[in-house]
Amino acid sequence: MENQKLPNASAVLILGILSILTCWCYGIIGVILSVIALILASKDLKIYRISPEKFDNYQNLNIGKILAIIGLVLSVLTILFLIWIFSIIGFDNLEDQVATRQKLMDYFNK
Repeated sequence: MENQKLPNASAVLILGILSILTCWCYGIIGVILSVIALILASKDLKIYRISPEKFDNYQNLNIGKILAIIGLVLSVLTILFLIWIFSIIGFDNLEDQVATRQKLMDYFNK
């Protein structure tokens, strides 16, 4: 009997990779892709735990899950960094490079 493939393992792997690559897009896209990957991974893990001998691509699922967790952490850190920057600079000064530079210099020279 030939082993089956977990139904979402490839999707989880691809979403995990994309979550890392897109975490720099203000963090939002990375969070969304990571959460989707983790939900799909949990569904496949339930299937795998019932009869692990039937499936042969568990490693793809596991790697995808790890990449999704890394992507989630990086995305959350990106969001927190942007919130921190906006709290220092303010939304009004984002278009003015001189004001932005001055706000940052004032903050770091305290």
